[in-house]
Amino acid sequence: MNSELIIDSTADEVQIALLEEKRLVEFNSEKKDNNFSVGDIYLGRIRKIMPGLNAAFVDIGYEKDAFLHYLDLGPQFLSLVKFMKNTGSGSQQDGMLTNFELEKDIDKGGKVSSALAANQWIPVQIAKEPISTKGPRISSDISLAGRYVVMVPFSNVVSVSQKIKSSEERNRLKRLAQSIKPKNFGLIIRTVAEGKKVAEIDKDIQDLISKWNQFYELLKSSKPPMKLLGEMDRTSTILRDMLNPGFNSIYVNDQVFYEEVRSYIRSIAPEQEEIVKLYKGKVPIFDHLGVDKQIKSVFGKTVNLQNGAYLIIEHTEALHVIDVNSGGRSKAGADQEKNALQVNLMAAKEIARQLRLRDMGGIIVIDFIDLHTAANKKELFDVLRAEMKRDRAKHTILPPSKFGLVQITRQRVRPETKITTAEKCPACDGTGEIKASILLIDDIKNNARYILTEQNEKSVLIKVHPYIAAYLTKGIFSMRWKWSREFRKKVKIEAVSSYHLMEFHFYNQSGEEIKI
Repeated sequence: MNSELIIDSTADEVQIALLEEKRLVEFNSEKKDNNFSVGDIYLGRIRKIMPGLNAAFVDIGYEKDAFLHYLDLGPQFLSLVKFMKNTGSGSQQDGMLTNFELEKDIDKGGKVSSALAANQWIPVQIAKEPISTKGPRISSDISLAGRYVVMVPFSNVVSVSQKIKSSEERNRLKRLAQSIKPKNFGLIIRTVAEGKKVAEIDKDIQDLISKWNQFYELLKSSKPPMKLLGEMDRTSTILRDMLNPGFNSIYVNDQVFYEEVRSYIRSIAPEQEEIVKLYKGKVPIFDHLGVDKQIKSVFGKTVNLQNGAYLIIEHTEALHVIDVNSGGRSKAGADQEKNALQVNLMAAKEIARQLRLRDMGGIIVIDFIDLHTAANKKELFDVLRAEMKRDRAKHTILPPSKFGLVQITRQRVRPETKITTAEKCPACDGTGEIKASILLIDDIKNNARYILTEQNEKSVLIKVHPYIAAYLTKGIFSMRWKWSREFRKKVKIEAVSSYHLMEFHFYNQSGEEIKI
């Protein structure tokens, strides 16, 4: 399967689109100032113990305290606390655990008040990003993820991904890991390690040991709340977890980001370094590669399928509901059961894609069109499970109920991706009132005059709706040409299809927006 990664980097955020066979299957948007990502490790301070919840609220620097349940302390919590105390007192000479004596596992049925106390300092790792009105969900069962292995401090257990089916390969990897792993560090062998040589896995382990030593050094002098170790950004995480020989292109529109991605690919898969390509076109990268159009068509309440069938996707605080409708498809044939099965199979494939695209988590209830035969219900269930295998998030699918409902639980670790596909009214800009459209060009010209003459900018780029761009640039002696002559400075016009008709923005030579 051919996979492409499109990366749109701007001053404020990075947007990442993953395409499989030219179809958008994942979309991520990450603010560059996002300080609370899954995998980040913080030194926190216990703010409040909640015996009724068997949990504690922890200050890690976020506006709302993070939530730490007793079951998220991890079996080796006492070893982590001992390591932190030894590090603070200086008795722990380095980050390695060769001479460290592990403590007993904590009682699974214990109480949080017996393990934690108010104002106690504790290293924690973000398990879920802040969602809605809730603060981050955290864990003190710390792990460090690499490309081939996940390293778990204070453990000696080696386990292998269940997705590696060959028992011979599983045994080989387990023996290999046990022979090279450091003492008191457990390992989880990831699926991508299948067939890899000892040198590649050992290098991955050494990189993780280096990160752990960095954590140790910061722990010696830090005070809460403080970030000790950051997970990689979303782009690097996706590349680490998903990069395979099926990737044929990675497009980046920013020179600095291009060098960073290329350097990272060189470190994990040097044979694929050449697939990273710098996009230099004038048209926005998502527009040029058809991503923006796909985003507009697949996000929103209604998602259209082939031959008139469609999905209705509704979101509530507790769950997500997806309704499958045949639409005009019901008129296609006389066999209602066959027709319903075809629509349901089509919908199952699109629903699996939608869950990845929107990163929908929690409980999802799907109301498929009623099927009467057991064989058809089984076929639908099997197809849905097969399509969901591509989903990296942990999930569970229940068979159709007697009412034809399919229930899915899907891991939620960050807010759902929401994109507004409805555009503002081009006439009223959402206000219900409009100004005379004849004045629009005058507004653009007057603002351009102010920027070029009063603010003394050397040139200006004006981004407008394609209709307006066509009007300003038509003919040899276009409006844009006349403005350049009048102001004696360079005026550029760029069409942006996502703008509404009366929207316009100004940018300087550096590509920074000029606020009027």
